[in-house]
Amino acid sequence: MIKLRTYIYIDSLQPQLAEYMATVSQGFLPIPGDACLWVEVSPGMAIHRLTDIALKATRVHLAQQVVERAFGSMVIHQRDQSDVLEAGRILLQHLHAEQDDRQKCRVAWKEIIRAMTPDHSVLINRQNRRGSMILPGQSMFILETDPAGYIVYAANQAEKAANITIIDVRAVGAFGRLTLSGTEADVDEAGAAAVAAVEALSGHERPVIAHHL
Repeated sequence: MIKLRTYIYIDSLQPQLAEYMATVSQGFLPIPGDACLWVEVSPGMAIHRLTDIALKATRVHLAQQVVERAFGSMVIHQRDQSDVLEAGRILLQHLHAEQDDRQKCRVAWKEIIRAMTPDHSVLINRQNRRGSMILPGQSMFILETDPAGYIVYAANQAEKAANITIIDVRAVGAFGRLTLSGTEADVDEAGAAAVAAVEALSGHERPVIAHHL
């Protein structure tokens, strides 16, 4: 049986997030403005069948697929929103599920660190080389979500809300993690937008178990 952990549609990838995703993508690279669908299921191997269904049914491109033992995730995108929406509709139909059957996002951690020290900034920059760098004196917002995939939606909404810099977006594994930086006011606004976005998403406290494909 398949558990629908994450199902998130993004109508327009923001520039920084799209470029960040491209640095970690092993498939077709997304560009700013693309529509995007992130799907995560359990067990992990089930994602192969869902990927096959989406790619054969529509014109979407596969940006990323991660198959872990417990969880599997895929990211599809297209310039035309209708293709991505149709792919999502077909996936849910094959799962005998609805969007609201996804697991509800839980914010596991959120915090703002103000006036970052040089030592702290350097260490973060050395650990995270796929995004931009955080500068000493800037504020930093960190967010952790369960399931992991929802962190991408949080990052996109944060970038929409304020003039921030995306440092790190980790959207696979047991938890998703977002790190962004900027001025104190921008980080406050972006952080609030990110948290509000994921907390407003519908879903069940426990993921709904769908039928076999």
